[in-house]
Amino acid sequence: MKSNFKVLMAIAVLALAGLACQAISGGGNTPSAPSAKVILSDDFSSQNWGTGTDTDSAVEYANGNLQFIVFTKNWFVWSTPDAEDYENVHMEVTVINNGTDTTTAFGLMCNKSSGSDFYYFAVTAAGQYAIAKAVEGEIDLFLTNNDAWADSDLIAVDASSYRVGADCGNGTLTLYVDGKQIDSVTDSSFSSGQVAILAWSGEEATNTNVSFDDFLMTELP
Repeated sequence: MKSNFKVLMAIAVLALAGLACQAISGGGNTPSAPSAKVILSDDFSSQNWGTGTDTDSAVEYANGNLQFIVFTKNWFVWSTPDAEDYENVHMEVTVINNGTDTTTAFGLMCNKSSGSDFYYFAVTAAGQYAIAKAVEGEIDLFLTNNDAWADSDLIAVDASSYRVGADCGNGTLTLYVDGKQIDSVTDSSFSSGQVAILAWSGEEATNTNVSFDDFLMTELP
């Protein structure tokens, strides 16, 4: 996947079923460190996220996960849990590597407008990453590494799974992989919007196949 491919062609299919949510409140008399309020927690055992299959991609529930298979090269696809707008959130999701190409990108999206304006956090099994801004009608801007894919020794190459996290709020965008901070940038173009998980096939893709599990979204301080 080359740095100059950043034109997004996507599907976003919404399923408006009930969501697995949990709110944490303080209790008891023993002082403790404050816990982040859980906004959304989903292990994908219930079909809450958007699904759909066409000639370019298939986003469907399989084996207790949400599986993304992308058939078309250079194709970006996402799924959302609902149509709600969120702001100032931390997100995490486990991405399972189903023998996908190392150029396959996967990750999280936040502050998506009703159009095609949003931020996204993308990681590849080759150990690369990007934090990016998409504006409808414009070429995407990678906010990291001078608008190019970056390599990180903190991202395992061709791992069986990755825990991808992102902070999105207060004008700061931070990417985490397996509990380690990879990079952080500042941008305040978009302050709220929908969240999503995503997959993006490489320019010479032969097998783009990842599954998502254990999504968690909490409030940022």
